[in-house]
Amino acid sequence: MKITVEATGQIQTVNGRPARLWKGKTESGVEVRCWIALIEVRKDEDSTQFERELREVKVERQLVSFDMRIL
Repeated sequence: MKITVEATGQIQTVNGRPARLWKGKTESGVEVRCWIALIEVRKDEDSTQFERELREVKVERQLVSFDMRIL
């Protein structure tokens, strides 16, 4: 099976670790979501370009407010 994914700007916590949400599709067109906490470039490769492209993805900040009187 092959999945093509694109990075989103959403960072969520999965099993206590921050993970970027990626969205994509399988070869047959099934839509998927992937929470990826770690990606490693091969040690014999230059990761500069990959890191630059990943940093270009804007992180979406989601602010939540609530009434402190509830607590």
